Amino acid sequence: MNTVLWILAGLLAVAFLASGGMKLARSKEQLAASGMGWTEGFGQGTIRLIGVLEVLAAVGLVLPALTGVAPVLVPLAATGLVLVMVGAIVTHARRGETPMIVVNVVLLVLAAVVAWGRFGPYAFTS
Repeated sequence: MNTVLWILAGLLAVAFLASGGMKLARSKEQLAASGMGWTEGFGQGTIRLIGVLEVLAAVGLVLPALTGVAPVLVPLAATGLVLVMVGAIVTHARRGETPMIVVNVVLLVLAAVVAWGRFGPYAFTS
């Protein structure tokens, strides 16, 4: 199970690093043109904040465990992603974007599994 949690954390890190990086690198208009219509309901600062949270969570999913420095940050980062995904689900539900809700639910479940595993039976011990 430890290997599964590492794989899930790695996949989530890649996904959120890419997603957050895109939110940081592109303008609101570019994001909307690339299919992120939800950005129309948010200001540029809020979109950048979401990007920063996603990038920090991506780093927090793997770096603390790899370095052995504050590995408790791994389940905290996963829990943060669960909260980000709850917000994404609400946003997409309000816009009637059902396919995106499915993607968000899958990411939420994966992040919840990592949080459960790293807080619980497969926590990093010192």
